[in-house]
Amino acid sequence: MRRGESKAATRGANRSSSSSSWKSRYIGYGLVLGFVLMLLYLMVNAQFSNSPNAYLGPATTSKTESIPATTYQGNQAWQEDGSRGLEEGHREEVASTQRSTGQRQEKDDESEKQRTEKNSIEEQLGNDRSSNYGEEGRQSEKKDTIEFSEFGGGTDDFNNVANTKPICDTSFGKYDICVLDGDTRAQGGGGAGAAAVTLVSPRAAPREWKIKPYSRKYLDGLKPVTVRSVPNPEDAPPCTTRLNVPAMVIELGGLTGNYWHDFTDVLVPLFIGARRFGGEVQLLVVNLLPFWVDKYRRIFSQISRHDIVDLEKDDDRGVVRCYPHVVVGYGSRKEFTIDPSLDDTGGGYTMVNFTEFLRQSYSLPRDRPIKLGTNHGARPRMMILERTNSRKLMNLPEVAAAARAAGFEVTVAGGRPTSTYDEFAREVNSYDVMVGVHGAGLTNCVFLPTGAVLLQIVPYGRLESIAQTDFGEPARDMGLRYIEYDIAADESSLMDVFGKDHPMIKDPVAVHLSGWGNVAEWYLGKQDVRVNIERFRPFLTQALEHLQ
Repeated sequence: MRRGESKAATRGANRSSSSSSWKSRYIGYGLVLGFVLMLLYLMVNAQFSNSPNAYLGPATTSKTESIPATTYQGNQAWQEDGSRGLEEGHREEVASTQRSTGQRQEKDDESEKQRTEKNSIEEQLGNDRSSNYGEEGRQSEKKDTIEFSEFGGGTDDFNNVANTKPICDTSFGKYDICVLDGDTRAQGGGGAGAAAVTLVSPRAAPREWKIKPYSRKYLDGLKPVTVRSVPNPEDAPPCTTRLNVPAMVIELGGLTGNYWHDFTDVLVPLFIGARRFGGEVQLLVVNLLPFWVDKYRRIFSQISRHDIVDLEKDDDRGVVRCYPHVVVGYGSRKEFTIDPSLDDTGGGYTMVNFTEFLRQSYSLPRDRPIKLGTNHGARPRMMILERTNSRKLMNLPEVAAAARAAGFEVTVAGGRPTSTYDEFAREVNSYDVMVGVHGAGLTNCVFLPTGAVLLQIVPYGRLESIAQTDFGEPARDMGLRYIEYDIAADESSLMDVFGKDHPMIKDPVAVHLSGWGNVAEWYLGKQDVRVNIERFRPFLTQALEHLQ
């Protein structure tokens, strides 16, 4: 009995000790949990008390919200001068790194804004006629009704400063863009000085950017524009002239003058950026090229009803131009086209809208090509573009004869047209089919009626991707019916130069990997083509079928 009682007493003592230990542990856990909950409460309370918008309702987002740039086609051809390199791919890698850095910097800037309450945002005619473009801006007597806030960017909205975007977005791979909404002052910069655009906002902390207002910011020789924000009017130059319409600051340097780049780098991006203003916008141009603007004067007159300003010459006269809204820079995400899902057009504009805009600008009569199903016996009109330098069509007469035999009325457009550019645009619009070897001349497809056919002959050397990017995809976006004929090795003049066993013929991929120099020199610069007529006939038939 004593042994049993001793065991029972021992078990009772153990249970008592265990119970006491269990209670102690849970008391400790409860204290820790209570301490953690108290810290969380203090942190949340501090966050809400420090946020200027804590009780202002849901945050809003500027319409110029940054969209990551799409992968750039690193092997696209510089059209006639053979100057584009495969180093473009490397540039895109660098640009990607810059975008990531820019995004991190933007987050840092957002925190800084909340602490300081700062305000955010071919071969065509080479006419050398020159003219003046209103170096002095006109005083506007019109009442402007545009709601500038709809264009996004920096703002003077005191109630939502913390949620606005920075004035300048430098995260795009190809171009930078700044949107200044409010009291904005543009001052010219000649010689070594840079033009400057300043936003005056009472809640803006001083900040400055250097922006190249061109669609390919990575090119050498471009002239930067200084964009800054200041809190006080005394910190900005006083206005000498004021216009109550928006303004756009652009540059005409870079590759302006190459026909394809004229559209890809300037005219299409300008349409993207300025069409939303309906003509009520003034263009402030760095590196103004009067003869070039004169060539496209019909387009510029539709973009803006106001004088074009040579911003660099303003510096000589001490002019300071003031506007309620200014955009610095322009660009497009893809080559020679508009992607409304990526490009902020301010109206959902597409490449079809751009070609309609051109027909309006040049008073072109045809919106649609011939419809053979309702025009029995009619012969659709075909324009064959003749190249005079590289990538010549060596059997052009045979190609034209085959097209006539297929049922087309054929015209060969050769060399430099003797007509004016306006007349040539009207002539192109009269055709139903355009045929040509890859090159800048195919840019003229912008004047074809919607639904017409573009047949691109692609030289040998694995150039299909370049051809698709430069003309195939844009043609489809214009509403054209696109056909591609790829030259085989035995149709290329390079076969006679190198022979079938040379890597230039046998292994084009290796040539591309060796560097852009060989691609540009041989596949684009020193190659002509001889189309196999029998192989080509089904493509002519396909073009006819598209017009049924």
